[in-house]
Amino acid sequence: MAAQADTIEVPTDAELLQAQADLWRHSLYYLSSMGLRCAVQLQIPTTIHRLGGVALLADLMAALSLPSVKMPFLHRLMRVLVTSGVFAADKDSESGGELYRLTPLSRILVDGVTDEHHSQKYFVLAVTAPHCAEAALGLADWFKKDLEPPVPSPFEDMHGAPVFDERTPLMDEEFDAVANEGLAAHDNLGIATILRECGDIFKGLESLTDCCGGDGTTARALVKAYPHIKCTVLDLPKVIDKAPKDGVVNYVAGDLFHTVPSSQAVMLKLVLHFWSDEDCVKILTQCKKAIPPHDEGGKIIIIDIVIGPSLGPIMFEAQLLMDMLMMVTTRGVQRSENDWRKLFMEAGFKDYKIVKKLGARCVIEVYP
Repeated sequence: MAAQADTIEVPTDAELLQAQADLWRHSLYYLSSMGLRCAVQLQIPTTIHRLGGVALLADLMAALSLPSVKMPFLHRLMRVLVTSGVFAADKDSESGGELYRLTPLSRILVDGVTDEHHSQKYFVLAVTAPHCAEAALGLADWFKKDLEPPVPSPFEDMHGAPVFDERTPLMDEEFDAVANEGLAAHDNLGIATILRECGDIFKGLESLTDCCGGDGTTARALVKAYPHIKCTVLDLPKVIDKAPKDGVVNYVAGDLFHTVPSSQAVMLKLVLHFWSDEDCVKILTQCKKAIPPHDEGGKIIIIDIVIGPSLGPIMFEAQLLMDMLMMVTTRGVQRSENDWRKLFMEAGFKDYKIVKKLGARCVIEVYP
């Protein structure tokens, strides 16, 4: 091991100034997240939408019923959120003031609108909640602890219960409700896109089990698009008890670690990243038992992140940040294609195919 150096290479003046600016950005990114949280809590995206899609600062102040003394502060908040792409702004030709409008990002934060894009309001509120922030702040202490495997996440180590656990409501009932709302919104966003872009993976199927399918939102969208498919939703009893019994889909209360209802295909949409490799192999093994051989149409449909730089630096960074979220709050992990391949082979599958990349996620078919 090399001896510790007493000197360090001195950066140029230009490098030093750029490094300082980069240090500010990286150290203060949390303020961008908290600014987004503030905008969601104040319902700024929803308010701009209700004002016709554009709003002057004074219009926002009035609609949000904020004290007039806070106007310059709201301007500063909106300036940051415009710069980060949450909102857009143009100069108003009459008043000369900023005219704020929604972007694709802030459109999916609008609440109370019935469309295929489920509002991501609760996702923002969940991942920026104090419980998650506290767990992230404790990362250094967590790294130093010599914990017995399976290693609990920083969240579990700090709060005594994992996210989405039966003990979580005892820790904080309000956080548990927000986290579950955020999970449902996150999971259901984009199902219409999947049906449009990858509809062929469902053609010819007679039956499908949606594991951890929640209230059946995805399954009902699938049945609407392909009425011939008999859909079953498998989830925990506490979830199934609250699901709508409308006859469109069949609901089964159970645990995918122990048994999966038989069907031609099994779907795992944004499920496996919550679990360790060992647990994923157990889940995939149960799924394999539930489907027929490949020549009879048997397959697993996985919708999840496949980490890789091929989609460009912005998508890659988003994937890596989602992996950090898994590390801080769960025992799971976001995986590269090689990681996925190892899981499939260990669970006894013969082949797989990445059908399509959709944003930061991929649609994968896995064959027995």
